[in-house]
Amino acid sequence: MTLQQPVILAEMPSLSRLYVNAAAQAARRRLLGTHDSADLPAESHDVRGVTVDVGNLTAYQHLIGETASDVLPAGFIHALAFPLAMSVMNRDDFPLPLLGMIHLRNSVEQRTPLVFTDVLDMTARVENLRGHRAGTQVDVVAEVRRAGSADIHWRGVSTYLAKGLFLPGIDKPTAAAPKPEFTAPAPTALWHLGVDTGRAYAAVSGDFNPIHLSVLSAKALGMRRSIAHGMYLASRALADVGPARGDAFSWDVEFEAPVFLPCRVALEISTDQASSGAWKHSRYVAWNPRSGRRHFHGTVSAL
Repeated sequence: MTLQQPVILAEMPSLSRLYVNAAAQAARRRLLGTHDSADLPAESHDVRGVTVDVGNLTAYQHLIGETASDVLPAGFIHALAFPLAMSVMNRDDFPLPLLGMIHLRNSVEQRTPLVFTDVLDMTARVENLRGHRAGTQVDVVAEVRRAGSADIHWRGVSTYLAKGLFLPGIDKPTAAAPKPEFTAPAPTALWHLGVDTGRAYAAVSGDFNPIHLSVLSAKALGMRRSIAHGMYLASRALADVGPARGDAFSWDVEFEAPVFLPCRVALEISTDQASSGAWKHSRYVAWNPRSGRRHFHGTVSAL
């Protein structure tokens, strides 16, 4: 796929409007038939001159347990860029349905720190449409620069799954090898997540997806209860790794089982150090302390 000239948006898209458009698009596709193309949009979506609301930044840092700082947390930048990424997936020529997509994994490179006074240019695109044993998956790439700079300071790749949707021309991979059985380690933290956790994160991230907001809205979309945002959980784990990670790091997370609210989540963080004694790498894993089922796991590594 050859990228064409980017679509320059005048302002950051409204997530609530995107969800309404996605619902209308889903209704049209049910009426007219499913999208059967295996081609992705060639254009990226760009927004220039994005500024940060310091009150929103402070509320985000407080919610996930990040140290109060002028530096933008990596998860906060993901939330800033999220509406732009969703706008690409909301296009009529995007072959997968936005509603119902499952967030499988996320990979972030924070190459240099950004601070709340920086004016930001953001771009988002989709790539790497491919088969999955349960449907079709795609990568959504977001990149953030300081205004007018060619250097990428933050880059995130989010992988989503359209479960049960198999597009023509895309091979279904062979069954994956079974994962090793998970044995819960001794936790280093225990989170108590209330029923309002999804609403609290929506207030600072702008992601008011109904599956996160209440029992009633989640049931309307087929969930038995509301679930926590995956990026809230991953961002809180990153905060628990702490400032030892430094200014430049990679951050990866793989989501396995939803966290239904309210609940408790057990977390274990283990850290490796370089021969000099400096921090090098941390691994984290979170699970349900009652059932022992793993919710997500990931790594944070120095760049």
